[in-house]
Amino acid sequence: MEIHEEKPIIYTMENKPIVTCAGDQNLFTALFSSLTQQLPKEPMEWRRSYGRAPKMIYLEANFVQFKEDLLPKDGNKALLTFPFLHIYWTDCCDTESYKASVKEDIQRWQNVLRLHGSLDWLIVVVENDNKKKNKTNILPRTSIMDKIRNDFCNKQSDRCVALSDPLKESSRSQESWSSFLIKVRTLLLMSFTRNLGRFEDDMRTMREKRTEPGWSFCDYFLVQEELAFVFEMLQQFEDALVQYDELDALFTQYVLNFGAGDGANWLGSFCHPVRSWNGLLLRRPIDMEKRDLIQKGEASLLELRSYLFSRQCTLLIFLQRPWEVTSRALELLHNCVQELRLLEVSVVCGALDCWVFLSCLEVLHRIEGCCDQSQLEANISHTVGLWTYATEKLKCLGELCGLVSENGPNSEDLNTTVDLLAGLGTERPETANSLQSPYKKLKEALSSVEAFEKHYLELSHAAMEMYRAIGRLRSARLVGKSLAEFYMGKGDPQSAENFLQESLKSYVSESWSLPITHTRKQMAQCQKQLQKMEEYLQTSALLASDANLSDDERKHFCQEILTFSSHTSEVKDQRVALSLSSLAQLQELRFRPTSALVHVGAALQLELRLCSLMPVPMQVQQLSASVHFALEQPGATAHKRSGQNPAGTVTFPATSPMSLSPALELCEIQEHSPSDNTLSSAGMICKNMHLLMRHQDSTTSVDTPNTAPSIVTMEDGAQMLKSNDVTLLPGNNSIIFTAPTEKAGTYTLRQMWAAVGRVQFLLPHIYPLVQYDVYSQEPQLTIQPLTDNLLAGLPQQVKFTILTGHYTVKKGDALQMSNTDCMPVLNSSTCSARVLSSSGDLIGESVLSIQSSEKVTSISLPLTPPYHTLEFLLDVLCHIPSCLARTESGRLTNGQINHHSRSRTRFNSGMAVVDQKVSVDCPWSIYSTLLSLTFHVPFKVKHSLLSAGQRKFIQVCLQNVSDTNFLLRDQMLTENQHTVSVELQALGGPTASLVLSQQCVFSVWEMKWSGTPPSTLDCQFSAGFAPADTSDAVIRPYRYDFMLERVSTVYSVRAEICPSAGEQHCHTGALCRLEVSLTRLSEPDDTDRCDEELIEAEGLRTTRLMYEVMDNNSNWAVCGKSSGLVSMPVAAMATHKVQMEVMPLFAGHLPYPNIRVFKYLPHHTSPVIPPDTDSCLENDSLSLLDKGLEDQGDTASLRSRGSVHSVGSGEQQPRGLPMPKREPFASGQVFVSTQSRQVLVLPGTDDHVLEVNVT
Repeated sequence: MEIHEEKPIIYTMENKPIVTCAGDQNLFTALFSSLTQQLPKEPMEWRRSYGRAPKMIYLEANFVQFKEDLLPKDGNKALLTFPFLHIYWTDCCDTESYKASVKEDIQRWQNVLRLHGSLDWLIVVVENDNKKKNKTNILPRTSIMDKIRNDFCNKQSDRCVALSDPLKESSRSQESWSSFLIKVRTLLLMSFTRNLGRFEDDMRTMREKRTEPGWSFCDYFLVQEELAFVFEMLQQFEDALVQYDELDALFTQYVLNFGAGDGANWLGSFCHPVRSWNGLLLRRPIDMEKRDLIQKGEASLLELRSYLFSRQCTLLIFLQRPWEVTSRALELLHNCVQELRLLEVSVVCGALDCWVFLSCLEVLHRIEGCCDQSQLEANISHTVGLWTYATEKLKCLGELCGLVSENGPNSEDLNTTVDLLAGLGTERPETANSLQSPYKKLKEALSSVEAFEKHYLELSHAAMEMYRAIGRLRSARLVGKSLAEFYMGKGDPQSAENFLQESLKSYVSESWSLPITHTRKQMAQCQKQLQKMEEYLQTSALLASDANLSDDERKHFCQEILTFSSHTSEVKDQRVALSLSSLAQLQELRFRPTSALVHVGAALQLELRLCSLMPVPMQVQQLSASVHFALEQPGATAHKRSGQNPAGTVTFPATSPMSLSPALELCEIQEHSPSDNTLSSAGMICKNMHLLMRHQDSTTSVDTPNTAPSIVTMEDGAQMLKSNDVTLLPGNNSIIFTAPTEKAGTYTLRQMWAAVGRVQFLLPHIYPLVQYDVYSQEPQLTIQPLTDNLLAGLPQQVKFTILTGHYTVKKGDALQMSNTDCMPVLNSSTCSARVLSSSGDLIGESVLSIQSSEKVTSISLPLTPPYHTLEFLLDVLCHIPSCLARTESGRLTNGQINHHSRSRTRFNSGMAVVDQKVSVDCPWSIYSTLLSLTFHVPFKVKHSLLSAGQRKFIQVCLQNVSDTNFLLRDQMLTENQHTVSVELQALGGPTASLVLSQQCVFSVWEMKWSGTPPSTLDCQFSAGFAPADTSDAVIRPYRYDFMLERVSTVYSVRAEICPSAGEQHCHTGALCRLEVSLTRLSEPDDTDRCDEELIEAEGLRTTRLMYEVMDNNSNWAVCGKSSGLVSMPVAAMATHKVQMEVMPLFAGHLPYPNIRVFKYLPHHTSPVIPPDTDSCLENDSLSLLDKGLEDQGDTASLRSRGSVHSVGSGEQQPRGLPMPKREPFASGQVFVSTQSRQVLVLPGTDDHVLEVNVT
């Protein structure tokens, strides 16, 4: 058969399970074709032992004539030649023929099988209709079948089957044929399962004896490979591959153990020196030459590995997994190199490189042979590793054979080449006709320098293109670096530099320290040969600062820079710019002062700390930094500079000069929902994106520029920091700069450079941002209290602070304060002013001169220079305003609405607050400055009118709401109108008392009058107060004005509770009678006539009152209506009585229920209709709007019980009209005598639980 290189034939195993056929051979020959074609058409389920998953397999068989030589002998474990099933064929249809010959023949056949232990057999009786017609006295078919079964199949009747005329197309024949095929498949599968199980058990037993002396891996290899052949014969390629993988793992483990000192004796056969290195052979299904060497125990390590991998490769291709072949091949090649070292096998120098090179190309050609071009292009990632490995080994061979040097190979190199080619042997016949076989490529590459360069460049560029195609730029640049080393060896630095720059990009971006150093040394060598001085100096600067090099190497490159900088250039002002990061690393910069905020003309110093990376001291002629100036925006304030901490220090990131880009600075952002403030999204932003996203040339590195950065030249008068003649010692250094502060604005440091002769080390961007601000400030005047709260009524100290800004306080300058009656300035002879510098240091102190007139207070200021602070203290006194008190509801405590005018007094957290405005004229401005001081009134006063029958009492409550303790004395209450008939008599109490913080003091006066009581009373409460902690404090006055209206008592309410009839005391649960008496004490005056609704009928004037009985303490249950209306005559001592029933709920001395009386005011626009009590009470819940919630609840719960004995009309009020209103009486107009009365209630006689209310 002719073998084609482009598409090599994939050989398959021709071995099939052997089935022997005995009996009538002519009969079998007629059926052979049909049997071999139809047997593998239907799959069978193969269930194996040890819990392995079942599989569907197609069975094929190799039918051969039965011979006793085919039966296995004792000790023969070969499965490929093992007959799995024996079939006896006969078409006998009469008894005479059966007895004459067939029976004896079957007997001999079974005896031979029984002698060799073969249990898998089958007897087939073929029925032929034509043969039956020729016989006259034949028995039915079942008679022959019965005889055969009785004679040979007593216990296995299924081992004898009948096949009915199989050559016909009848349905009976087809059914018989199908049953026969199923029987053959079943018996054949049973034989497989039993014999393979027995073989596997023997194989495991053999493997378990591997620790015994004399055990041979080669023998075991052939046994397990026999099992793999059987699986391959059954087309179970996955199971066959598992067998080879197990052999691979077992051999690898023994080699590793040998390297660890635990070696097996049989490994000695694999330690012989390697004599042949002709690579892998993957174009044969089975390499019989290497298998024979393994069988004889003469195979070397490479031959065993080659054979084992070739079998794995064949099975993987059968499984359509060609890309796994490449990954396994790459692993195999690396492992073989290591295994040879572990076994200490003697190998000719370069032999392994030849073997690996040939093997890589053999695998690649094998994959190309079974895949089309589109598949190869789509799976480059699987094959590129082999291309790269082959390139590396070819380069090693070129260096070994002298094909890379500029001078070419010498005689010794030629001898080495001859020895290596001799170990290749002759070319294999499979590749003899191929022009691109691995053998021919290697032989051609080693033949001459030109051929080697051609093949090496071809492989290198192919590998690089593949890596780029799959996006593995790092690997592509690694191959390029190897290619650069090749060009350097060939004396071509121009080509080498381009590849080195590409490799350096990857190393710098990923911070590979040692590869960066090595690559830069190679680049420096190329640049020096190419006379690229600027690039060479930049690379030398980076190498001089590289800690991975020795001190001598670093000094060498540093000296290169110093030598260049000291030479005089032919071109005037020609300089070379290098990166400052290679000279020194900026550490931190400190401002003095730390705020980095000074006024115009102030001194500002910057201390720069840096670490010199050079190995020797560097004399820097000038260290400078360019400063960008921005004008100060009007009204703008100094903002916090990024990177600067409160101590005035800017810390620079500790990045290596090898870094390609600045460090990533991220900050978190969160977005909250505006409705419920929940987190809706979160993310991160980069604060230095403008530095990270700068465009970079594809062939240029930041640290290795092809062109030098532009030289920054400063114009005369430009803002910059300078420090001349600086010596940078290796390690940490400190340099002091004096910053320019002539103009107001923001100064930003942009660039920094150090001049060393003709060389300038430049830092194009200073990061993080370094800024300082110079301000020009307008003068400012502020007033601040020395305490948290300024108290009105007492002398308080306030602090005046003047920030002079750009203004100079001259002699004669003064502050002119407008005087107010509410807050005078107190003169003090000891008042002094302090002058402070901008840094807070005390400059001087002088006594202030204060002159006051009727309208203006003049404060003379001491001499103060610009941008200084002038401080002094003044005593001020804010008089407490005398005004009417008000409550939160806007009513006075006597119930009247407060109609006072607007004032600057406000209430804040219980304390009255007084805002005082002060107008100050300053010498630096033509406008007046309006300042505000807030004073807190230390007291809170409330008054109330108390009644006891006709007697009236006025109670004043003074509460100290401040944190200061006061001494209170001389409390007085006077009547402002000086009414002769009214007298206010104080009821005892000390003349002086101590009022602590948050403490209340009560004072009571009895009001007496002669004649008619006054309708209104204008009163003033006055007292003197002083701080309690000061013994010689001046007593300050305090006044409180208020007005009382409707002072006299109009109605008196009395009530009596009587027990039920026949009882002496009230009992719980028993109804009692409540009698309420309403008595008018006086005639109405003019004011009462305006407030009350008077009705005159039949010469009798009446007014309507509404009463309400309720018990907030739940001691009583009101039975019936708890409220109602009464018509009260407008006459002195007119009395109206109301009766209702109440029930005590507890035992003990219970207080009386609450009785309240209101004015009943119908709507003015409604017609005058006699009120109906029931109708009014039904709408009570809508009209009684001033009641509390608890009162409404009690009233509503008891409203439907019984009736009220009251005067009323039976007419109903029309629906839909405006509702009437009720209005409470003023404080003191109604006197209820039952407020403090109690009644004794005894417990009921049938109560088991006694509840007693104690009040």
